[in-house]
Amino acid sequence: MDIAIIGTGYVGLVTGACLADFGHTVRCVDREAARVDLLSRGIVPFHEPGLTELVTRLGGRRLHFTTSISEAISDARVVFLAVGTPEGVNGEADLSQVADAVRAIAPLLTGYRVIVTKSTVPVGTGALVRGWLDEAGVAETDVVSNPEFLREGSAISDFLRPDRVVIGTSSERAASVMREIYRPLYLIETPIVFTDVETAEMIKYAANGFLAVKISFINEIAALCDRTGADVHVVAKAMGLDKRIGSKFLHPGPGYGGSCFPKDTRALAVMGTQHGIPQQLIEAAIRVNTRQRTIVIGKLTDGLGGLAGRTVAVLGLAFKPNTSDVREAPALGLCRDLLQEGANVRAFDPIATEEAARALGDAAASIVFEPDVYAAASGADAVVIMTEWNEFRGLDLEKLRSVVRTPLVLDCRNVLEPARAVATGFVYRSIGRDATVKASAGPASTLALR
Repeated sequence: MDIAIIGTGYVGLVTGACLADFGHTVRCVDREAARVDLLSRGIVPFHEPGLTELVTRLGGRRLHFTTSISEAISDARVVFLAVGTPEGVNGEADLSQVADAVRAIAPLLTGYRVIVTKSTVPVGTGALVRGWLDEAGVAETDVVSNPEFLREGSAISDFLRPDRVVIGTSSERAASVMREIYRPLYLIETPIVFTDVETAEMIKYAANGFLAVKISFINEIAALCDRTGADVHVVAKAMGLDKRIGSKFLHPGPGYGGSCFPKDTRALAVMGTQHGIPQQLIEAAIRVNTRQRTIVIGKLTDGLGGLAGRTVAVLGLAFKPNTSDVREAPALGLCRDLLQEGANVRAFDPIATEEAARALGDAAASIVFEPDVYAAASGADAVVIMTEWNEFRGLDLEKLRSVVRTPLVLDCRNVLEPARAVATGFVYRSIGRDATVKASAGPASTLALR
């Protein structure tokens, strides 16, 4: 099937590459000529494992890139809208790029087409898209909601072997087209959820909202563990063994970030207010997430007796491992807070240094970005682990201890073994295990299965 993708950002490019891998002919359009040129040469402008290999293998065969909308949709039976929906002034999703895309393709649509919203959009967007098409005199077209559930760092496997696919449409004709697109997933018995457009749009926000609540919940428990002497690491493991709860997203830390959870939770809260149904759990999750950054600063301040003039090494700048995405990354907020407190900041990330420097703007000039962990930690009064990159789990703690000035490590992702860190001579602090470490050189308890 011929498919057009409007937008070559994270969602659009992953969707286009994976649909081409399914055997479809895909044309991705973007208004940035420089980006299209890079992609046409197999160069992906952000880090996502496996994506460059797909683009290189399929580029010029079934996957094409262009700046021309007319070229992209001329033969396309289905047009996916994968443009940005950034946060607006009041927290609601800004749909201006969606509107622009619909109005740009409308005059070019002839014959029957299926228009699919892949971007994360609030409930009611499908009706807006239908209205914009009607205004342009486009009648023989169906609008479908097909939200994405891609995790950065594992997006290719998420698309090719998803937990489920959600398709919102009231048209059996459009449903038939979408079944054909996702036929390879039927062969591996992937659950396909067919529903109406509004329900599909809500599913995306409900899923992200729930996961954000789960993260904020364990962060609340972690704060309580620090005060009571409990070990959140063991608490979370034991909780996760309950099949009703599950182990995923029960990892305490400095708060969630990225392109989805912060934006989507705020948009969901706004939707609730607009419809007279305040989303109180979501609003609480947002407050807890905001508070997490102050907890990190508080632990550093307590550990060092103040931050002015101190040197802090920040390890990890991406909001999560295996991605270069730094949007709303807790580490960037920490860097800004440290600078405001008068601290000196040295930073390292395996992938996201350039993106972080751009996102930090003028503040980046006051930060020393180092090429490796030990250079960043050299002369530091505190080492803070902000992203759970695998290489941080296997740090040479003796080497790290030899280069720091003050042996304080704040493990915001709980990736180190407390007993080993303490035995190496570090003052170890974490999220939800502080009281445990103060009481002994190791965890207070372990999870044993008998």
